[in-house]
Amino acid sequence: MTHDHDLVLRPTAAQTEAALNPPPGRIGGDLVVETLAALGATTVFGLPGQHALGVFDALRRSSLRYVGLRVENNAGFAADGYGRITGEAAPLLLSTGPGALTSLAALHEAASASAPVLAISSQIPTAGLGGGRHGYLHELPDQSASFRGVVKSVHTVRSASQIPSAVAAAWTSALTAPHGPVWVEIPQDVLLAPTSIPVVTGVDAFPEDLPPRPELTAVAADLLARATRPAIIAGGGVVRADASGKLRQLAERIDAPVVTTFGGKGAFPWAHPLSLRSWMEDRHTTDFLEDADVLLVIGSGLGELSSNYHTFSPRGRVIQIEADLGKLESNHPALGIHADARLALQALLETVDRREDPQAPARVRTVLARVAERIAAQDLTLEQDLLTSVRRALPADSPSFWDMTILSYWAWSAFDPAGPNTMHSAQGAGGLGYAFPAALGAAVADPGRPVLAVSGDGGALYSIAELATAKQYDLPVTWLVVDDGGYGILREYMTDAFGATTATELTRPDYAALAESFGVPGVLTSPETLERDLAKALAAPGPSVVVLPALLRMFAPTHLG
Repeated sequence: MTHDHDLVLRPTAAQTEAALNPPPGRIGGDLVVETLAALGATTVFGLPGQHALGVFDALRRSSLRYVGLRVENNAGFAADGYGRITGEAAPLLLSTGPGALTSLAALHEAASASAPVLAISSQIPTAGLGGGRHGYLHELPDQSASFRGVVKSVHTVRSASQIPSAVAAAWTSALTAPHGPVWVEIPQDVLLAPTSIPVVTGVDAFPEDLPPRPELTAVAADLLARATRPAIIAGGGVVRADASGKLRQLAERIDAPVVTTFGGKGAFPWAHPLSLRSWMEDRHTTDFLEDADVLLVIGSGLGELSSNYHTFSPRGRVIQIEADLGKLESNHPALGIHADARLALQALLETVDRREDPQAPARVRTVLARVAERIAAQDLTLEQDLLTSVRRALPADSPSFWDMTILSYWAWSAFDPAGPNTMHSAQGAGGLGYAFPAALGAAVADPGRPVLAVSGDGGALYSIAELATAKQYDLPVTWLVVDDGGYGILREYMTDAFGATTATELTRPDYAALAESFGVPGVLTSPETLERDLAKALAAPGPSVVVLPALLRMFAPTHLG
């Protein structure tokens, strides 16, 4: 029997001609960019460095678009944003040592959020590898060891002929569920050496499918059809698998209320009668989910935030569909189904019997009303009004990117994303400085619609240099900076824990004037004028900054009972 993967593709006449007569002046770096182009990449992010000059020189001879940022970590965040919006592997070109290591926090976020980033780093010359004692600039004893605990896979190259296969293998790894960042490193001399290897025109790199085992989905379908009080928790895996439509079909077929995690926002329509929205840090929501006799968890590991700080204790049967094998049953016993969310939902739709529960929407309304009553009792109208203003100003199809700041913490629970794959934040790893550079990456991916970034003044200082990038590439990103004079959420944490704060207050610049110095329009707004100013900035071409001085508060913790 002949299988498709046994077939050998014959080169075309054009490929044969190109292979026999490669253009002169090619080096190892050309093999990198040729392979990326052959895999379908159109854009790369990064920063040049001494050991990486071979690949950057090759970009001159390539059709790839290069977007250069000012800090490697921000370049990683930009690639992350591009990868989340497109679902494609986003190449990130880095230099050796300090340049590579500076990207670690961004790769940590990409790993936590399953964003497909293909990091390609240079290395010291091959003669110096292995000892860490040769005195090369940027030398590390084992550079790749710094990344093995962060990325999905590490791919090392030691000769030019290894480059196409190593890059293709990394590409496949990044796009195989669960998506994630991968690491390729290539020595300086390999990138610089002349090569007679034919131009790379055909590369096989097909992400592996991760279908569910049929006996498991048969049991899951039976449990859901016979359930009295089913409920669904939809995580980021649903969004990444582009499975929100199938989730809605399943929820409607079995009349199951749906909660979306912070990473899964947009996986289910916000205003749907079965939508419990995203109030994961709310005891009313937690109680409702605990009371489910069958709880279907799709694309979530039920980690700290998704389990209301590990206070969630389901009493019914749990079915967990998860592409990351390490997260399967890692927090709660379950019928564990190791599968891509889209394929698993399709299998359930093909097997589950219809279940009707006319009371399900009423139960959803009751929970949401209790949540609203609890928030209303805390005198937090400013925070809610600000979210309303942002939602009204932001076009429904525009993506938004949120840093680790109080308004973002509110948005996780209370912001209507208006659609799948439109709201992204750094809550995977929780590092500062994510929003603005990630938004730049999203704008590169789709420059036809404005993008919103939201930061606090503390987080904004992490990525302020990228105002130069926004201006250089004229990217349509509006950056909302909520200025409260320090690390606002840490103020609350420290005050609650110790009755006093330390190291939370910050001297900061005039952000609007600073933006203007980069040639980026900056405006100072207020809670009353935010909607108007933000809408105007988003409608204008190119980048802009809107600064909102405001002291915000978080809603009271509800995981305490």
